[in-house]
Amino acid sequence: MRLHEEVKAFRSYDSQVELLRERGMDVGDQDAAGGLLQRVNYYRLSGYWYPFRRVHGDVRQDDFCTGTRLSDIVALYEFDARLRAATFAELARIELAIRALLGHELGRVDPCAHLEPNLLGPTARRGDQYLRWLRGYEAELSQSREDFVAHHRQRYGGRLPVWAAVELLDWGGLTYLYGFAPRQAQDAIADQCGLTSPQLTSWLKALNLLRNTCAHHGRLFNRVHTLSPKLPRIGRHPDLDAAACNWSRTFGQLTLVQFLLDRLQLGRRTLLPAALKTLPTVSAVPLAHVGAPSDWQERSTLWRSAA
Repeated sequence: MRLHEEVKAFRSYDSQVELLRERGMDVGDQDAAGGLLQRVNYYRLSGYWYPFRRVHGDVRQDDFCTGTRLSDIVALYEFDARLRAATFAELARIELAIRALLGHELGRVDPCAHLEPNLLGPTARRGDQYLRWLRGYEAELSQSREDFVAHHRQRYGGRLPVWAAVELLDWGGLTYLYGFAPRQAQDAIADQCGLTSPQLTSWLKALNLLRNTCAHHGRLFNRVHTLSPKLPRIGRHPDLDAAACNWSRTFGQLTLVQFLLDRLQLGRRTLLPAALKTLPTVSAVPLAHVGAPSDWQERSTLWRSAA
């Protein structure tokens, strides 16, 4: 049997619309529905109509619950886009703050601590992780067209001090460099975040995946994230305790963002609450589908004071 014989048959946009109609969805105007599927892939939208599919036993069926409308699916899709954009924007503020803190604390050790594994922590001298990180950093440096990089090439032979070098790193690169840092530098940064260094390491890894989901237009709605954070002991941060939820769901991950925005003193925390409140009113998709409790605005000051 040839491989392509096992692949689903191609469907035109009109055929896709008709399939949805046959399965019980009110698609509205045929031409408008076809135009939508030209702009948004059928399988991207399928993640948003999943909760509208009938359940028989423990199995989701292909046909839809009575009253399912394509317009509601689109409203949910647009809500997720707003939430994703807000999340990405808030993560950017945290990323910039971690860059500044890491560059400063490693600069205390040595201006070029990032290039000297003997000045870093023991993780930098185990295995090949540091060497792989260094190759990635050197590749970014060689490809950079930033003015500050050109300045250091001309004046210092391209050897950037760590407080400049961190500006070339993405979130993943920062997370690795934080892991390589001496413990005193890790602790100084973690303390600014209200966490221990192992806790901050786990948060940075989890939020890096969240950032990547946003950057690649992934779905936040109804998502279970693969990394859960290490949490401070109960009583250490009452506002975090009060927000207790499923930390692997999107609302739990966003609560980590709200917490870091607060502890790093990055200004008002209104963007994420405002996005969450735009969830369309559709009975099949309560806010529980992002992991939020019904009283999410009152449960913790992380959300209440910002709402």
